[in-house]
Amino acid sequence: MSTRQSLILNSVSIQQKINRMAYQIMEENYEEQELYFIGIRDNGYLFAEQLVAFLKTITKTHIHLYSLSLNKTKPNKDEMEYNFDLKSLNKKTVILVDDVANTGRTLAYAMKPLFDCLPKKIEVAVLIDREHKLFPISSDYVGLSLSTTHKEHVNVVLDGKEDAVYLA
Repeated sequence: MSTRQSLILNSVSIQQKINRMAYQIMEENYEEQELYFIGIRDNGYLFAEQLVAFLKTITKTHIHLYSLSLNKTKPNKDEMEYNFDLKSLNKKTVILVDDVANTGRTLAYAMKPLFDCLPKKIEVAVLIDREHKLFPISSDYVGLSLSTTHKEHVNVVLDGKEDAVYLA
């Protein structure tokens, strides 16, 4: 049985979303000297890379990019891996980035290590917000909000060639 997919965003529209989100981030954080982005592997990190790349073209604010990896289906089962020192985030503005916010579970668990330091604030940026939250997570910066059924699946392709978002 083949799964039928509908194109939701193509590479041009994804770049437009990234550009708009970058400007929103800078408007909200114009006083910050530094911003710390943490992309959730895999697609969240790829999305964060694109967001940071555009931000660097529009601001002189020093931007750090880190990654965080966790088991998305069973986030409390495996050890989280990240490539930053938690102490470096103390009193800093942190922006947690993922490709799709569905139930909020991944983002909620990704915040867990951040509670071991004292960031100034934590914001969330997602390309797609599916509005099926089971956890008290809201996204501060959203590329596109989708009202979908629980059976539908969002497939994000960020390969640098033909970036796209599909709904199956």
